[in-house]
Amino acid sequence: MSRLFRGPALSSGGLTIPLGHTFPRPPAGCTNLPNMSDPLEQLRVRIDALDEKIVELLNERAKVVVEVGKLKQQTNAPIYAPDREKLVLEKVHRLNKGPLPNRALDSVYRELMSGSFMLERPLRIGYLGPSGTFSHFAAVQKFGRSVEHVDLTDIPSVFTEVARGHVDYGMVPVENSIHGGVIDTLDAFLGSSAKICAEVRVSIHHNLLAKEPWEQIKRVYSKPEVFNQCRDWLSSVAKGREIEPTTSSARAAELASKEPGSAAIASAIAAELYGLRMLFENIEDNPDNVTRFFVISREAARRSGSDMTAIMFTTANKPGALADVLDCFKNAQINLTSLEKRPSKKVNWEYYFFIDAEGHSDDPGMQRAIDDARQHCLQITVLGSYPRAGEVL
Repeated sequence: MSRLFRGPALSSGGLTIPLGHTFPRPPAGCTNLPNMSDPLEQLRVRIDALDEKIVELLNERAKVVVEVGKLKQQTNAPIYAPDREKLVLEKVHRLNKGPLPNRALDSVYRELMSGSFMLERPLRIGYLGPSGTFSHFAAVQKFGRSVEHVDLTDIPSVFTEVARGHVDYGMVPVENSIHGGVIDTLDAFLGSSAKICAEVRVSIHHNLLAKEPWEQIKRVYSKPEVFNQCRDWLSSVAKGREIEPTTSSARAAELASKEPGSAAIASAIAAELYGLRMLFENIEDNPDNVTRFFVISREAARRSGSDMTAIMFTTANKPGALADVLDCFKNAQINLTSLEKRPSKKVNWEYYFFIDAEGHSDDPGMQRAIDDARQHCLQITVLGSYPRAGEVL
């Protein structure tokens, strides 16, 4: 049986609740029935009806996703397609008329796509552990919570597990807006077959986490680099507390969850994982601190229409060799957005250079520039092309 609520027809976004619409009868003994003369209750009824339609449509979409998964399995196509992800989010932005901001819809659709991965084939995402690191946060922001997140001991292990196929994708930090390139990631590319297929930019916010009130905190744990990034706050607010360095901010959160009188400076996801409260949020000295991450895989990404290409090379031992390589891209009218160097570890004073170039490796101009650069290089390797990251997560 259903209880009949009579009242005026209600409309919202093309959805109309007509006079005489029926709603399920509440459980026996329930006396908290909607008062349809109350405007707030009328709005809640509209929300309930919209939720019913949204869930129905989401499951209709999921049925199509299952069919997509079957076709991908037949053709051995990758489950995660960065170019398709970019197109979907761009389409959502075009369709969005408000009042929800694009950023809110991005979060909804990333979780929706995460659930889609699970329906097609469960994905395993490797990251620099332990749980609660900013690499973990970046992986969750990019792939959602419906995939399996695998914490690994160091950055080289992420590359190794991707190359072996033990994880489907890896999340590795490559550059910080304050501290520059991440050495371990650049070095790992020297001996790995893993390819870059996507880019993620994450705003780095440090928070003071604890189980107890601030007045009871005697010591603060975190990485030395984190302490450096929160120096002003520590000197003004945490004056008199012991500062204890740890191997990671996640380890700091773990210690704070176990030791009375302890707090940690760590990420928001660490607070969730270790059952801590955020006593102070965003305590970093520079609020514009952003870390760029690469998603690595065994396969290259297709064109998205707005791409970047990462290239690694070592030059011939002759005067002006580096300038000659860079001129190859200049002559092809390709903009280079970054340049890093690392020792080759094979020959003293021999270096590998890393560049990010605007465009996809399949673009004719990019192919011509790379071919021209080969005559000035001892070795040149395309590390991968990937869609240019949109908003900072």
